Amino acid sequence: MPPADRALRVAVRAADADAVRAAIADGADIESRDEHGRTPLLIAAVGDHVAAAEVLVAAGADPDAQDDREDSPWLVTGVTGSVRMMRALLPAGPDLTLRNRFGGTALIPAAERGHVDYVRALLRETDIDVDHVNRLGWTALLEAVILGDGGRAHLEIVELLITAGATPHLPDGDGVTALEHAERRGFTEIAGLLTAVR
Repeated sequence: MPPADRALRVAVRAADADAVRAAIADGADIESRDEHGRTPLLIAAVGDHVAAAEVLVAAGADPDAQDDREDSPWLVTGVTGSVRMMRALLPAGPDLTLRNRFGGTALIPAAERGHVDYVRALLRETDIDVDHVNRLGWTALLEAVILGDGGRAHLEIVELLITAGATPHLPDGDGVTALEHAERRGFTEIAGLLTAVR
């Protein structure tokens, strides 16, 4: 690996935006890949190093470059739930239809993990498809119910998704709806929300 590329990776991992800028000025390849296919911007996104990511985005780094696990800087924001990183990547024009290894968009893992602020920001600031179905046959709404804990965060996410136009009665691959899953799991508040929009 060329010295400038190595310096860039060190700078990104250290969250040192000035050093990132210097490495780029020294000729570092902003799309260079490590042994797992990760670019410097993906490393920044995983570590939530927002200032470093902003420098990379300004230099033209690709928010959609996927590694050997099909993660990308943009997709990772749905896993980490970082609103600041999401907003740092938006100027780069990420592909909102890009899919992870489960066939899901950034919204689906965010809904599953209970990242309320991220889901709210993503729905307000982008036109991401709220009814995208992943390889498991689940939408963000289904995933929030099936893999969520039924608590306050997941209740709020279900409400946000419904308000954003998610189809509440869309079934999973086995023909089971989010309402049926909520009732089976004893999520009475979520079930109440879903019943109200049937």
